[in-house]
Amino acid sequence: MPALGKILIIDDNEDVLFALHLLLEPYAEKVKVMRSPDRIVHFITDFRPDIVLLDMNFTRDTVSGQEGMDCLQEILKLDRHAVVVMMTAYADTDKAVQAIKAGATDFVSKPWENDKLLATLHAAMKLRRSQTEVGRLEERVEALSAERETPQPLLIGESEGMRNIVSTIGRLREADVNVLLLGENGTGKDVVARYLLAHSSRAAEPFVTIDVGAVPETLFESELFGYEKGAFTDARKEKKGRLELAHGDTLFLDEVGNLSPAAQSKLLTALEKRRIVRLGGTREIPIDVRLICATNADLHAQVTEGTFRQDLFYRINTVEIHIPPLRERGEDIQLLADHFLRTYARKYKKDIRQIARDA
Repeated sequence: MPALGKILIIDDNEDVLFALHLLLEPYAEKVKVMRSPDRIVHFITDFRPDIVLLDMNFTRDTVSGQEGMDCLQEILKLDRHAVVVMMTAYADTDKAVQAIKAGATDFVSKPWENDKLLATLHAAMKLRRSQTEVGRLEERVEALSAERETPQPLLIGESEGMRNIVSTIGRLREADVNVLLLGENGTGKDVVARYLLAHSSRAAEPFVTIDVGAVPETLFESELFGYEKGAFTDARKEKKGRLELAHGDTLFLDEVGNLSPAAQSKLLTALEKRRIVRLGGTREIPIDVRLICATNADLHAQVTEGTFRQDLFYRINTVEIHIPPLRERGEDIQLLADHFLRTYARKYKKDIRQIARDA
C-alpha cells in the first residue's frame, strides 16, 4: 500500500482541491475530492478513506468553523476510528483546540507548506494503521470472549490410538497445514483441535470457531463471510465474518460434513483465492487462515456419493486424523475417570481422592 493510503479531501474551493490532489496523488493509494460535505455518508461508507482532510469553513459561515465541526461529528459517527485533519484559512489556537477536543487528529492552516502538510499526513497515517489494528483486536476480543476462559487442552490417554494422535500432532508443530479430524460424536474432536492449536506455530493466536451444525443454513454465509451495513434488513452496522476474524489465526470448522453444496462452493472459492467478499460488499478482503475441520460423517463416502465436493475435501484434509471411540481405548478409562475426579473435586471443593473399587 502507498504510504498515505486513501485520502478524502473536502473543501469548497476548486483551486484548493486541485492543488491538494496534485500534491498528494503520488503518495496516496487513491485521492478523492468533495466540494460539499452533504454526501459524506456515501464517501465514508463506500470509499473508506484512511485520512480525511476537512475544511472548517464552507458557504454558510466562512469564519466560525461550525460547518467543519458538524461534518467532523458526522464522520466520527460513521467511523469512530476515523483520522481527520482539519484545515482553515482563519487559523487560531482556539479553533485548533476545539477541533482536536472534538475528535480531530491534527490541524493545518492555509496556505500550507507542502513538506509540513506531508509530514502531518504521514503521522496521521501511522495513527490510522494503529487505530485499525486496535479496532480489529477489539472486534476479535468481543467475538472470541467466550474462548478466553477455555483451559489448556489435555489429551488424556495411553492407548495406541491416542499415542498416534499425539505423535502426529508433534510432527505438525511447524507445518502450518489444514487438518481434518474424523470421529464419532463424543470422541473429543474439539479437544484434539485445541490441543493441535496449542502445539502449533499459531499457539499464541486466538482460536476462532464456527459450528456448522448449530448455524441455520440461511445465516451461515453471513456468519462465515460477514456483511456490510445495509446488506439486509437487520444489518444496521457492518460485521466481520469468522474467516476475516481468523486472519493470521486458526479457524475451527466443526461438523463440516453438514455444509450445503452452495456453502461448500463458497468456502472452496475463499480458500483458493485466499480472499473473501462480505455480503452486500464488493471489496475483496485478504485472509490467511489455518483451517481445522471436524466431522462425525464419513466424508470419504460423501465424496463418492457426490454430496461433498472432492476438491474441497482435498483442500481441508492435507492431514487427516482419526479419533477412536472410547470402546476402542479401554485402557484409557481409568485415566479419564481419575482426571475428571480431580477436576470436579477442585471445582466443587470436595476432598475426594479416589473412586471406589466397586464403582
